[in-house]
Formats: sequence, structure tokens, C-alpha cells
Amino acid sequence: MRYILVFLLITASTLTFSQTQTDSIKSKNLKFSILGGPGYTPDYGLLIGGSTLLTFSTNPADSLLKRSVLPFAFAYMANGGGSFMIKPQLFFNQDRFRIFGQISYMNTLNHYYGVGYDDNISIERGTETTEYRDMNIQVNPTFLFRYKDSDLFWGTSFDFTHNKMKDPSEGIVNNADYMSAGGDSLGLTYTNVGIGVNILYDTRDLPANAYSGMLMELNATYYSKAFGSTNEFAVINADYRQFKELKFLGDRRILAWTVNGRFTVGDVPLTELSMVGSPFDLRGYYKGQFRDKHSVYSIAEYRHMFNLGDETKMRKLLSKLGFAAWAGVGTVDLETEGEIHALPNYGIGLRVEVQPRMNFRLDIGKDPINNQTLLYFNMTESF
Repeated sequence: MRYILVFLLITASTLTFSQTQTDSIKSKNLKFSILGGPGYTPDYGLLIGGSTLLTFSTNPADSLLKRSVLPFAFAYMANGGGSFMIKPQLFFNQDRFRIFGQISYMNTLNHYYGVGYDDNISIERGTETTEYRDMNIQVNPTFLFRYKDSDLFWGTSFDFTHNKMKDPSEGIVNNADYMSAGGDSLGLTYTNVGIGVNILYDTRDLPANAYSGMLMELNATYYSKAFGSTNEFAVINADYRQFKELKFLGDRRILAWTVNGRFTVGDVPLTELSMVGSPFDLRGYYKGQFRDKHSVYSIAEYRHMFNLGDETKMRKLLSKLGFAAWAGVGTVDLETEGEIHALPNYGIGLRVEVQPRMNFRLDIGKDPINNQTLLYFNMTESF
């Protein structure tokens, strides 16, 4: 079993800036929190990094408008390179217009195992078998418009991704899928430019940390050489999430569950194949260990915050703590004839409320297939 050194928190602060545009606006609008320090991750080794969270209202005079959320994760790796990721959720004009998406950069060592369950499970992770330098930049905004006064949104998305698999190990150079994609001893480079269509039904009370409601989303993105893509392909993603308050157990006790399917067609780049194993799905699997044209996973998660009151400073502090426990299963070999291999997953995590309804999470996920345990830290919930 592979355990991960616990991430050391050296900073935990919340800075607020007052907003005084009118006499009726007395609450503080802009809130900023940061947590960080040295640590170790299963995918990237020793690092110094952290997570920050910026929340604000785009219209402080509108008390019903959801607060916009800007979570930001960053790291510098001991093996050279670094990474950062921003996943904004911005709400405008009485929540009639939203901007979601992701901006990320990565330059670090990574691992490629192959395509399909049989290849992925049989290859040992190592410097001579799976390692390469991953250089990646992505800009992926989504623009959503509310349809009349309903909970239905429609919109469009844009995706620009530049991936470079550099300095591949001998095992990668000799991999059949890598060779057929045009890879050699120098590496393999893709540029993906796509335009997408989004349809979304959303009744969640707060998307960043929902207590109630549901989400149903369908996105289809087409990547074309005419746009500047290296390959011609398409990605369809279907996402369903449901949240229910368990009032009989007390306040802030939530049952959440999700089902997600990602399906690709065409000449799909190796780096754009459907994968599981990230801080936002089956936590416990190495990122990219299982990849193929299609993936499906389902997770059920119980979220529990302690409610000890605020009579003393200690009780108030402990009320900002909580935990989550989950179990899930997924697969990537939907095209395989015969048996479909299940990827079970379960885990438990710590929750720290750094702002109202905004949590820092420290998750420990189990991969029973490889008998390994991995750790993740992030701002906001996994789904």
C-alpha cells in the first residue's frame, strides 16, 4: 500500500475588503483565503504548493445573486517544473449569465501507461516504463445563458489545449498506440482547438458546495483541423449530480451522488482520451493510468460538518471542521468485447470551512485494483 506524506498547512488566513457603494451595502464583499506549504503527491512527487479561494459578488446590491468563486491551485515540483489551475464560477445579471471553465498550465514529470484496461493494468509504473515530461496549457471557458425564468441554461464553450509529451521513456517509445499516433524518441505534440455546445439544467442552491438541488449537463465539443487542431475528433460529456439535505441527521449533513460519462469519436489524441483518476472523480487512481475512448463513473458521497455552536472559541473553531466519505465505481473499456472491468473506489476526507459554505478538502482515496492509497487537497468539493 502506498501512503502519501500529509500536506503541511503553513498559512490559513482570510482577508476581506469592504464594499461601500451604497448605505444599504454593509457586508464585506471580496473574501480571500489561502492554504499552503510543502507536501508530496502521488503523481508529481515532492512539491511546494497550495490552494487559494477568492469569492465575491459581481453585484453586491443584489442579495440573491450567488457569490462568484475563483479557486486557484499552484505547485512547484522538486523534479523541476510546476503547475497551476483556475476553475472559475462567475455569476452575472441576476444569474442570467454565467462563465465557468478552466485555465491550467503544467510542466512536470508524468506517466503514460497505454490505452485500454489490459495495457494499463499490466505495465509497471517507473522511469523506464511509463515516465515522460508533460508540458500542457489549457484555456477552456464556458458561457451560459439562462432560458427565460427557468432553471435551464444554454451556451457555448471554447477549448484550446497544447500538449507535449517530451523525453518519453523506453516503455512509451515502444508502445504500439504511441507509435501509431506518430510518437518517437523525441516525443509527441498535439494542439487541440474545439468549439462546444452546452445545455444545462441546474437547481443547485450553491454550485460550489450544493446542499440541495440537481445538475444535468450535456456538452458536445468538436475539434477540427480547420480551427487549428492537429487531429479531427469530437468529445461528448454527460454529467448528472444530485444533492439532498439529511435533516434528520442535523444541519449541514448532505448526501451527494453523481453519474458521468465521457465519449469520444474520431482520431482522438492520446492526451485527450477519456481517463479516470483525478481530484474530481475516482480519487485513489493515478491520473491517466486508465484511459480509453470512453469512460463512465458513478460516486455517492456523504458530507458532514460539525455543529457545535459558537458559545466558545473552541466550539466555533470545531464547527468549521467536518468530513466526507464516498464510494464509487467506473470503467474505461466500454469498447472491449466481453468482460467490462470495474474500477472500484472509496475514501474519506477532512473538510475545513475557510469561508461560509466554502471548504478546503483533504481527501484520502483507495484504489483496490492496485492496492494503493493516494491523497489530494483542493478548494471546493469534488463535484
